[in-house]
Amino acid sequence: MTAFSEILGQEKARDFLKHAILRDKIPHAYLFTGIPGIGKTCAARALAMTVNCLEPIDGEGCGHCLSCRRFKDGNFPDFFCIKPDGKNIKIDQIRELNRKLGFAPVLGKYRVYVISRAQTMTIEAANAFLKILEEPPPQNILILNTTELLDLLPTIVSRCQRVSFQPLPVKGITDWLVKKKGVDVEKAGILARLSNGSLGWALDMYESDFLQRRKEWLSQLISLPALPKTGAVEMAFKYADEHKKKGPDDSGQWQANAMDILTVWQSWYRDLLLLKAGAGDHLIINFDFISKLKKMTEGIKNKGLINSILLIDQSQQELHRMRNVPLLMENTVLQLQRLNHG
Repeated sequence: MTAFSEILGQEKARDFLKHAILRDKIPHAYLFTGIPGIGKTCAARALAMTVNCLEPIDGEGCGHCLSCRRFKDGNFPDFFCIKPDGKNIKIDQIRELNRKLGFAPVLGKYRVYVISRAQTMTIEAANAFLKILEEPPPQNILILNTTELLDLLPTIVSRCQRVSFQPLPVKGITDWLVKKKGVDVEKAGILARLSNGSLGWALDMYESDFLQRRKEWLSQLISLPALPKTGAVEMAFKYADEHKKKGPDDSGQWQANAMDILTVWQSWYRDLLLLKAGAGDHLIINFDFISKLKKMTEGIKNKGLINSILLIDQSQQELHRMRNVPLLMENTVLQLQRLNHG
């Protein structure tokens, strides 16, 4: 996917980028903001292909010239993507970027560099990158992809042209999954609602056993309020045992799995709170559990639901800070049981 027209949604961002290309007013640095999986990298690729196209058409790459063909084949020499080395983008990666900026483009008019997850730059890397932005070399375009502006140095943000990407609508993701992947409508709708507007996440869930695991996680959560204290402790220990089974080499995967669990659980309490407030079924994420959700609203209090959502949000923040995952999950389960017991 390299053409602007092939990007799902994001009409405002696409029009903005194409307008800059048509006017030949392309800044040296862009800042693409928005959640993962909504088209930021696809837009960066479309921009790179278009500015280097030999015969562009209405702000789009023609797709047929030598430059476009090389780009579509993944063999374009003037497009680079910098990703975190482990957890962070390190200063050595930025130094290497700075070295490459001194060379002229090999084939195209511009060299384009995409810095994925720019918020992971170390302080040293961010300061080194800021120096590049202060004296940008010609014939280079830098594109920073990030989720949140506040995670970057204000001085970096101020030197970039910001382009916002919005979460995609449920219908758009549903239709895309049905047409492009042949997913049945009901399953596509569930994936779209769970994705929080991210087509990338919807695809990841579709291509894995996520939906099956989600049913197991929700079944355990549904049973939690009625469990005695010993049952809740047993469930809490179960999550710690899962972590031990995976071993130290899979700790990153377990952390991601724990985040998925917390996200699913938070969506459940959100749905309960919305239903108690009289919201329509179309706003419910877990709509394949709608009957059970409505039944549960009869015996649960708003205060418990709100505190459960806040607790899970705090647990997610702790998880991002790489705290003790088994202990965190144990504590979350026990606290949720206490908040909603009976």
